[in-house]
This record gives sequence, C-alpha cells and structure tokens, in this order.
Amino acid sequence: MSFRIAARILAIALFAVTAPAMADEPKLLSTHGDWTAYSFKENGGTVCYMASQPKKSEGNYKKRDQVFALVTHRPAENTKNVFSFIAGYTYKPGSDVTLTFDDKQTFTLFTNKDMAWAKDAETDNKITEALRKGSKLVIKGESMRGTLTTDNFSLKGTGGAHEAIGKACKTK
Repeated sequence: MSFRIAARILAIALFAVTAPAMADEPKLLSTHGDWTAYSFKENGGTVCYMASQPKKSEGNYKKRDQVFALVTHRPAENTKNVFSFIAGYTYKPGSDVTLTFDDKQTFTLFTNKDMAWAKDAETDNKITEALRKGSKLVIKGESMRGTLTTDNFSLKGTGGAHEAIGKACKTK
C-alpha cells in the first residue's frame, strides 16, 4: 500500500472520527501479507493502525472511492482494536454492515456517512480476534442509492500487522 494511500486513510479516519487535530503524516511500520501497519503522532500521542483493501469488490455501482478495513489503537484515549470500515460511498441512512469471517462468524456494524464501526469495545475485540484467526473476511453494505456491495478481504498478515501496531503503541 503506497504512502499516498496511507495518507488518504489517515485523513479520512481523522476527519470522520475526531475533531480537527494536529497530526503528523503516517509512518510505515511494516507490511505483513495483505495488511500494512502504520503509526503517526496526534496531539502528542501515538496512534497506530493496520489497513487493507479488498481483493475483490462486487456491486452494481458506477463510481466508488477507495475501500479500506482498519484496526486502530489510540493509547492516549485508552482505546485499542477499534475496527472501522471505509466503504468508498455514503451508506444508506440507518443501514447496517455485516462482517462475516470464514463463512462462520458474523458481526453487525453501524454506519455513518461512508464509514462503519462496531457498537462497543467488546465487539471490536471479538472482531480483532476473528481477524487474527481467520483467513477471509466478507463485508456487505448498502449505499445511499440502494446499491448492495460485497467486499472480500484476505486476512493473510493480520497477526503480524496487529503485533506491529501493538508494539508501536505499547498495547497488549
């Protein structure tokens, strides 16, 4: 994943999740299979995240921005393993997103604009555990225009990427 893509992920995530904050450019920590680990400084604290893009995307859409799955640690805010998904389009208001790991384990995320998140830290931790143990992830959502999308992610490298962000942010 290129530095420009990492900067875009950072900009989208910061804009959507926090009030305007002083943040440095992301620093590439390492690449592990299909996942890449990054860190950056924000308001004096370190933020670490791992990101990947889908191997395959399906849906009857004409235009779609880049799509990312992320796991973020913000030790200064006492958060870790926060899963988020950037859809590349605006979600249908009030819609949910489903994550399915290896056709076995399913989670539901809530949506806001072009992003989706788990409802609480317990679910984030369960999703992160499934990321580390699984081999594939399928994410399904619905755009504001009613277009159904399916994104297929490889989970190759999630363990190494998660360890890298944990080390960089000093989380366990």
